[in-house]
Amino acid sequence: MTEQEHIDRNFLLQVVQPGLVGLIDGSVSTLAPLFAAAFASHSSHIAFLVGTAAAIGAGISMTFAEALSDTGEHTGRGHPFVRGGIVGIMTFVGGIFHTLPFLIPDFATALYIAYFVVGLELVSIGYIRYHFFKTSFLFSVVQVVFGGALVFLAGILIGSA
Repeated sequence: MTEQEHIDRNFLLQVVQPGLVGLIDGSVSTLAPLFAAAFASHSSHIAFLVGTAAAIGAGISMTFAEALSDTGEHTGRGHPFVRGGIVGIMTFVGGIFHTLPFLIPDFATALYIAYFVVGLELVSIGYIRYHFFKTSFLFSVVQVVFGGALVFLAGILIGSA
């Protein structure tokens, strides 16, 4: 392995992969509470509060989960606090983007913009997987959208009950 290949591999293991895990978790895991709150309350304000709480809570949780799961000594995945920070920040980012539309007071407008943002997030995740991990772009997007759709539907069903 050349020095450049070693540097590229470490970047994938220590930065891209933790960032992608966080982005996927934040984008997908916060869908259910956000949209359950939105459909249950029909209030942009309530949806925003729940979405923000979910994004912050998920970010904190994922920070500790990643930092405590692997010292990095045997796996070469880098310092646990750095990885934990990357995962936590990206989890928050993934959860907050589709929450921000609920700052718009008009609920219907906020909801449609949030749908659009979720779509952008999922396609972006598919692209990152395609670009860095050489997966099929279409297959990657289908996988991410399928997982997101399951969580999204759970949120809608729970919020509509």
